[in-house]
Amino acid sequence: MAVPLDTDPFLLQGGSVLSERSVRLHATCIRAFGKGLLLLGPSGSGKSDTALQLMAYGAELVADDQTILALQNDQIIASCPEELLGMIEARNMGLLKVNMAPRVAVSTLVDLSKTESERYPQHKSALLLGKHLTLFHKPATGSFPAALFQYLRSGQA
Repeated sequence: MAVPLDTDPFLLQGGSVLSERSVRLHATCIRAFGKGLLLLGPSGSGKSDTALQLMAYGAELVADDQTILALQNDQIIASCPEELLGMIEARNMGLLKVNMAPRVAVSTLVDLSKTESERYPQHKSALLLGKHLTLFHKPATGSFPAALFQYLRSGQA
């Protein structure tokens, strides 16, 4: 199997390489304001929960639990594996039906396995399929999904 273009190793944990230009990751992806946000982390870290909160603000689900990423026209395009279309997991409720966005160019990554402790953190990025993407860690605050939604809407100051 081909090795993907440059990718930070932590991103591939729990995932699989599909080709030199695509991977399948244990990740959830949403679309808001035409931008893709990829939520990464181990099982139980809050990927689906964060996506559900973002969806309550108006984001659209692209993929839950497993996301296919492919390098196309110099962008990383996220899509949902066919067997998971139309569903999101809600812990202690089961699978919920959902209307989904078909695909999106990913602009931002969130690693839910790490906690952000700095009030004004340094800019972080991660390398995925040869592209540097903005990276956030989960802060210990309940307003994180709202802050992510606002970031996708307007960016950082």
